[in-house]
Amino acid sequence: MITVSNLSLRFGKRTLFEDVNLKFTQGNCYGIIGANGAGKSTFLKILTGDVDPTTGSVSYTPGERKAVLNQNHSAFDGFTVIDTVLQGHQELYAIMKEKDAIYMKEDFSEEDGLRAGELENLFAEMDGWNAENDAATLLSNLGIKEDKHYKLMEELDGNEKVRVLLAQALFGNPDILILDEPTNDLDIDTIAWLENFLADYQNIVLVVSHDRHFLDAVCTHIVDIDFGKMNIFTGNYTFWYESSQLALKQRSDQNKKMEDKIKELQEFIRRFSANASKSKQATSRKKALDKINVEEIKASSRKYPGIMFNQMVREVGDQVLHVENLSKTLNGEVLFKNLTFSINKGDKVTFLSNNSLATTALYEILSGRDKDFTGEFKWGVTIVPGYIPNDNYEYFAGVEDNLVDWLRPYSKTDKDETFIRGFLGRMLFSGEEVLKKCSVLSGGEKMRCMFSKIMLESPNLIMLDEPTNHLDLESITALNNGLKDFKGVLLFTSRDHELTETVATRIIEITPNGVLDKLMSYDDYITSDTVKEQKAALYK
Repeated sequence: MITVSNLSLRFGKRTLFEDVNLKFTQGNCYGIIGANGAGKSTFLKILTGDVDPTTGSVSYTPGERKAVLNQNHSAFDGFTVIDTVLQGHQELYAIMKEKDAIYMKEDFSEEDGLRAGELENLFAEMDGWNAENDAATLLSNLGIKEDKHYKLMEELDGNEKVRVLLAQALFGNPDILILDEPTNDLDIDTIAWLENFLADYQNIVLVVSHDRHFLDAVCTHIVDIDFGKMNIFTGNYTFWYESSQLALKQRSDQNKKMEDKIKELQEFIRRFSANASKSKQATSRKKALDKINVEEIKASSRKYPGIMFNQMVREVGDQVLHVENLSKTLNGEVLFKNLTFSINKGDKVTFLSNNSLATTALYEILSGRDKDFTGEFKWGVTIVPGYIPNDNYEYFAGVEDNLVDWLRPYSKTDKDETFIRGFLGRMLFSGEEVLKKCSVLSGGEKMRCMFSKIMLESPNLIMLDEPTNHLDLESITALNNGLKDFKGVLLFTSRDHELTETVATRIIEITPNGVLDKLMSYDDYITSDTVKEQKAALYK
């Protein structure tokens, strides 16, 4: 168990949180959520001892072992991959090394023999004989092939290092598992494996993630950092979000009687509790939800940007886009060859690939930014495309304009400052914030600016390459809702499972040997045995 008592953290005059009193208990997974800058990652660092609180304390049940997802990707460059994972259990790893050192002695003494016997007993008690095999299994499940298990960490690329460090954190069944953004750089299959692993995990898990599907799959509780306080709510992220939105709606409804409000909340809990039976953690979550008191449901202070693409310069005609024998090679690597497909009116297509360079290359070609390809494509005469690239650096590099002046040229009709300010206000840039220089914007702020640009341009076809990068959960939710409501044609790639599942009506997967084109939902696509067989053939 973890007990947090009277915890406060201040940086100068700024208070991140104050008087926090929480208990984290065995068998539960806690998702830590909060707006950007609320202190999610900092709170985890306090729990791990990397940051000292201003006041208060954190205590652990004696003897419990804690594991943390290491954020320093170069920390183990001098070790082999398998040794890096084994170091997730420091006590076991120390015993292994001491034992090996004794057995390597040429002048093996009686004292050495006694010590070796002690170590062998400890080693057996910790299931040490299976340690290397367990570590190898974790690595394989996380996508690190066996031929890399005994390579040095410095020989791996950044994506592979992330997976090894995740295996290190999971190794040895720690009593307390602390994970900050564990799904970063993982593919669909690896995320699914991690979801199943954590859903079955019997100890304490604390996780920060912007992946709503992941939080829904693994969390039994949500820890919300809001108003400078922290509160634990039973249920997963969707339950917290929907209940907080319901409470907010009720708070604004002055005419509704209290008894009616209580009935509405009780019905919401009953409905969601019934749906919880479908989850991997069905039993514990359903029981917990059944015990919820309506008093626990509170409105949130979160603000959601108004990302709405409901204005289009014109309706989409019947001819949208035709791609014929399109091929692209980059630095000698074939990203795709002979791609042929047509996009239809009403399509919302997600493009998938095992190689993200392939999807990015396709968008760069279709947007006219990349001319180095073979084959051809043709837009319909009614199509007015808009594009947000994966890397928006060129839109802001060296630009000293404030937000109003940066956004004004993209407005086709009203260029008045009052109008532009109002538009930026919908995107949560209020007051003097609109006079900030573009050069000082955060990644999330730049993305909100890019959405503002697209909305002002009013395209009837939108291309988005990883649009949730740098966004907080509130902006991702707003984007998700805006894309669902968009009446035009959408071509996009996103690692956000929930967004892809709720928006895409068609899946096109790009492989080096052609495309797999399916008119189905994302969840159906990734679970279909037929699709898996076809994919295996294309990736050979």
